[in-house]
Amino acid sequence: NVVRRCVVYQAGVMALSLIVGNKNYSSWSMRPWIAMKATGIAFSEEVISLNAPDFKARVSRVSGTGKVPVLSDGDVHVWESLAILEHLAEKFPDAGLWPSDPVARGYARAVASEMHAGFVPMRRHLPMNMWRPVMPRALPDDAAANVRRIEHIWTDCRTRFGSGGPFLFGRFGAADAMYAPVVSRFHTYAVEIGPVAREYMKAMMTLPAWVEWRAAAIEEPWVLPEDEVDWPTVLRE
Repeated sequence: NVVRRCVVYQAGVMALSLIVGNKNYSSWSMRPWIAMKATGIAFSEEVISLNAPDFKARVSRVSGTGKVPVLSDGDVHVWESLAILEHLAEKFPDAGLWPSDPVARGYARAVASEMHAGFVPMRRHLPMNMWRPVMPRALPDDAAANVRRIEHIWTDCRTRFGSGGPFLFGRFGAADAMYAPVVSRFHTYAVEIGPVAREYMKAMMTLPAWVEWRAAAIEEPWVLPEDEVDWPTVLRE
């Protein structure tokens, strides 16, 4: 239940190593992975299925929670997606993971933290599942409220700070990485949103890093019933 990929070295720097879970399902894993890929930060990766018998034991060697994702940077081990993004932003300031403008940077950190801590009804009702064909799923009121809040965040960011590119704050950054799995969820379950948010989704889904992650996700052999909303049927493209 482990997929290993080749080690990539960045000139003059010890390679970073990132452990992630299933690319089809692990939304938290996607966040630092897509941030590093999209901004050109070199790293090696190890994919371990969340249902692997030795998952906890293997991941606990470097993660305080025994959960993914976890980044190893020499003797430094960082878990939790947002903490990893902060570590990367500090180590690679030229990657531009946070906006340079202090007003935009404060807003970006706020909405990234809001994603990290919130939207539980939406996340539970619309689990990330990249290989499921696009089909709508009715939203309960609490999940629908989450959708409307996220749509407002995306639209507000694009309107106020997005003049320099197609992402939330113009160029791709940490806030986009935090919302990348939500883009996948909204696409998979055909969630209705307005035109500004929809254009943002298109920009995210055509990002080369996104395309690479999705291609690997749909080829995975592992099925997690708890993330298959049509279970016992498993719908795959």
